[in-house]
Amino acid sequence: MAIRVQVREIDDDEGRLLLRIIRRGTGSVVTWRRAQMVLLSAQGMPVARIAEVSFTSGDRVRDVIHNFNTDGFDSLYPKYKGGRPKTFTLPERREIKKIAKSKPTEHDLGFSTWSLTKLADFLVAEGVVDDISHEGLRILLREEGVSFQRLKTWKTSRDPDYAAKKARVEHLYAIADGEVVPEDGEPEVIFCMDEFGPLNLVPHPGRQWAERGGKHRDPDREPRRRRRATYNRYGGVRHLFAALRSWLNRIEAQFTALRYFTLDGTDHADHKEQGSMIRRYIIWRNRHADDWRLRAVVGRANVA
Repeated sequence: MAIRVQVREIDDDEGRLLLRIIRRGTGSVVTWRRAQMVLLSAQGMPVARIAEVSFTSGDRVRDVIHNFNTDGFDSLYPKYKGGRPKTFTLPERREIKKIAKSKPTEHDLGFSTWSLTKLADFLVAEGVVDDISHEGLRILLREEGVSFQRLKTWKTSRDPDYAAKKARVEHLYAIADGEVVPEDGEPEVIFCMDEFGPLNLVPHPGRQWAERGGKHRDPDREPRRRRRATYNRYGGVRHLFAALRSWLNRIEAQFTALRYFTLDGTDHADHKEQGSMIRRYIIWRNRHADDWRLRAVVGRANVA
């Protein structure tokens, strides 16, 4: 009969230390996972159940328990070599970002939202990374333009081939970003196309620099610019066409920047004036693709 693997008896001080490691939520995820396995074993949970809760194998749980029984708390801390902290490769960062933006239920997990703890634990369990701290994960996601946001109303596709089409689009983006080498027959340049509009000849809300009012008001200043009231639309409607629409389309974020820099706070008299301003913006945008203000607006749109 096989002997049941279980952690040795731990005293109250050791139990409190294990709880502090788990509840602190900082530092190495490897240490956090090992402490969790030891504490669950101390509470009488069998190895198979611990493996299920920890998203790992039974052999891995047994190794952690045996090592703790032999070396105590020293076994909880990974033995890293000296030198600079580990940096994550571009494919690793891309996979971390992809998983963070996915739903936990897509991975057969029993919760609906990723916390930093759950996400870091899953990344280590799946072998995406060897180890990552919760703060390191937070910084990496922020650098990749991913933030923790409220859910918005969304319509999901009923296309039975949606998952395959989405994977294909993401693969094409990976080629465009230089993350994947295109195979024979695959494109090297990716075009994103969409439609922007309708473009009406109406005053658009926006912000401007203006003198302060109240006690700081200059009595000789010019009146603040106002939006005119419009009741009739005689100019018709125009669209900036780009043919194909998809929510995975990166050009939609560029339209957000176009609206912010070109249309907000304007009141064009005719479509010729409006079109001229849009053309001048596109010329400026192509010459200043790395402008930090432009990248900030596009980045926020891409995250949303």
